[in-house]
Amino acid sequence: MSSSKKQTLFISTLIISWYSSNIGVLLLNKFLLSNYGFKFPIFLTMCHMSACAFLSYISIVFLKLVPLQSLKSRSQFLKVATLSIVFCASVVGGNISLRYLPVSFNQAVGATTPFFTAVFAYLMTFKREAWVTYGALVPVVAGVVIASGGEPGFHWFGFIMCISATAARAFKSVLQGILLSSEGEKLNSMNLMLYMSPIAVVALLPVTLFMEPDVISVTLTLAKQHQYMWILLLVNSAMAYSANLLNFLVTKHTSALTLQVLGNAKGAVAVVISILIFQNPVTVMGIGGYSITVLGVVAYGETKRRFR
Repeated sequence: MSSSKKQTLFISTLIISWYSSNIGVLLLNKFLLSNYGFKFPIFLTMCHMSACAFLSYISIVFLKLVPLQSLKSRSQFLKVATLSIVFCASVVGGNISLRYLPVSFNQAVGATTPFFTAVFAYLMTFKREAWVTYGALVPVVAGVVIASGGEPGFHWFGFIMCISATAARAFKSVLQGILLSSEGEKLNSMNLMLYMSPIAVVALLPVTLFMEPDVISVTLTLAKQHQYMWILLLVNSAMAYSANLLNFLVTKHTSALTLQVLGNAKGAVAVVISILIFQNPVTVMGIGGYSITVLGVVAYGETKRRFR
């Protein structure tokens, strides 16, 4: 096999694995939180962060998948800790929303990330885009408004949590660009995960004990009723880490434009698979709204690239 074919096969395998991990962890989250009786999104997030901390350490320190980058100052540690808290908030909010909303609608709301990123970039860094670029964000928001009106399983609290998680995700990306902007403080995503994860676990532990005090007893009861309970939690947590690892590898081996296109398609694939698995009712209005949002995201990415 020629080297170009090997490279193509390698990248294709990476992309398929990335899709599988991202969509798999999303669907498993939904299954555990809505269909399995495991109603502890904060504890679930803590499990994810624990797995990310442990597996990041193994991957970087022992397997040396990427060079270890050290934190050089107390200031840099505080910046990473701040990012970790914001990251936690986005993941917890997303997991809480899955208790109340179908995956399909969750993904539709999540597709508005570019809108919030543009807003935070303008407010925090005064970075302005061309007006045509901002114009492309109109269908992004309009599509979600239409999808909300056509969503049979709409739930206000779930929607607020989902919007908050999406905004926090965008805020984290802008904040990361500000806090870790100097060359001496930049960390690749794998090393950033290595340092953020343990901080997230420490932050989530008291919140879990306070907000979900019966998590241990209920989990043990569920484990007695369902023999695969612990396996599902372990697989789910491992997939949360692999999604981050594969995202890093796909970013490394493809272009930013390819990653953007793949990201947009991934949301659509997740929606189709979730509808087939969970059989949640959808309407023409809901599908139309989501389609408008995705087209708006594609248009935004294209105009941003052209008018940069």
